[in-house]
Amino acid sequence: MAIIPEIQQHYGKLQFYIDGNWVDSKSDVVYEDVNPANGDVIAEFPSATDEEIEAAIQSAQAALAAWRDVPLRDKARYLFDLRGKFETHFDMLCRVLVQDHGRTIAEARGTIRRCIENIESACSACMLLTKGEFVLDLAKGLDQTLYWEPRGVFLIITPNNIPMHAWSSFVPYAIASGCPVVVSPSKNDPVCLDAIFKVTAEVEGFPPGLVNLVYGGSDVNQKILSHPLVKGVGFIGSTGVGKQLFELAGKLGKEASINGNGKNHVVIMPDCNVDAVVDGLLRGCYGMAGQRCLGTDNLLFAGSAMDAAREKFIEASAGMKMGYGLDDTTQLGPMVSEKGRSKVLEFIETGIEEGAKLALDGRAKTVEGGEKGFFVAPTILENVHPDMIVAREEAFGPVANLIPIRDLDEALDWINNKDAYGHSACIFTRDGYIARKFMDEADVGNVGINVPVPQPFAFFPLGSKNESALGIAKSRIDSLRLFLDQKTVTARWA
Repeated sequence: MAIIPEIQQHYGKLQFYIDGNWVDSKSDVVYEDVNPANGDVIAEFPSATDEEIEAAIQSAQAALAAWRDVPLRDKARYLFDLRGKFETHFDMLCRVLVQDHGRTIAEARGTIRRCIENIESACSACMLLTKGEFVLDLAKGLDQTLYWEPRGVFLIITPNNIPMHAWSSFVPYAIASGCPVVVSPSKNDPVCLDAIFKVTAEVEGFPPGLVNLVYGGSDVNQKILSHPLVKGVGFIGSTGVGKQLFELAGKLGKEASINGNGKNHVVIMPDCNVDAVVDGLLRGCYGMAGQRCLGTDNLLFAGSAMDAAREKFIEASAGMKMGYGLDDTTQLGPMVSEKGRSKVLEFIETGIEEGAKLALDGRAKTVEGGEKGFFVAPTILENVHPDMIVAREEAFGPVANLIPIRDLDEALDWINNKDAYGHSACIFTRDGYIARKFMDEADVGNVGINVPVPQPFAFFPLGSKNESALGIAKSRIDSLRLFLDQKTVTARWA
């Protein structure tokens, strides 16, 4: 066992980053940031005042013109410099993410690698996808040109479950598009964004105000989005909060990219490789303690697949090591907050009240040294039916439902029901026909074939649909459609 040291035990009172400077807040409202593995307070952070919100937005607006004057190849070079800063500070960012969020060090390394991939993707988009179109002599002596222009200042809201990855799903693309941002992180893990902005501040070439950081909550977010200079919002979080933001954006005539909840399914067919399935399900159900939109709750075992995999999955789940993610042998970290932990425990209790049976109970398992942490061990429910809350709503924790089904058609009925979120679904099979049918007929935005988590690479959008996504664009590379607007020029020269 090797315990990796923390970067700092306490990060002090966090500052805002406005107009290229670290700024002490004058707010009387101050919150505490807690390490979810042990309950220790690791930072304090203020809620932005109206004056501080205004300063951040005005700074961003001033940067809009300054960044527009930077040549395209220089923009790309500065973005590539940002990539290099992430590589330089890779280990620091990983350790901060573990300490502030609670995931394991292996999961953190994967996350920062994803962030770097998004920056690389934004570099490519800056050079290739911001190009316009031109037609010579569309009519006699008449030329037509299409330009892409930055819309303006955007609000970016990062969630508590993927604070750094969500930043990378929007901010590098906003920079590539020419749009300054004001970032408002979740109140559960602000140290993560403090670390990212310290890394970003090292890039020489970004004008002051291109990226700004303030803290607060829903009231701060609404004030920022309602400001006349702010053109829209990029959000990853719950569908409920996302719908409120989408409604506000619609009333204000602003753009939005809203990424919400999922209730995801994995279908296990009888011809699968059972050992590979069990290994994959541990990551799909319990990765990041189940706190991700691509995680899986409902495991649909077709025909004899349940008999082959049930005991192996339960045994493997029970054997997972919980603990602080900076112990490199830890397989399962805590929930990000006590509120999140309580919601998962309530979710399990709701399932029991509805008639579900516990095949594995992880509610009372403790972690040495983590008695004040927010831990929930792997929990497995059986006797789950489609009309149950636990069958339809996202657990957002390390909870799996074992559900026997007849065949693929019944699996598709589960996935495509009228209350479905439409986020993602996976299937394990060696049958090409079955896989193709599943790919075509599953009404979700992200499909996995023999993978437990259908995570698109950065240069693909997160293809959520239905209740899982609202707005003009998906996140990642597709967010260019959020940040860029079109202008056509018709010119006659002869």
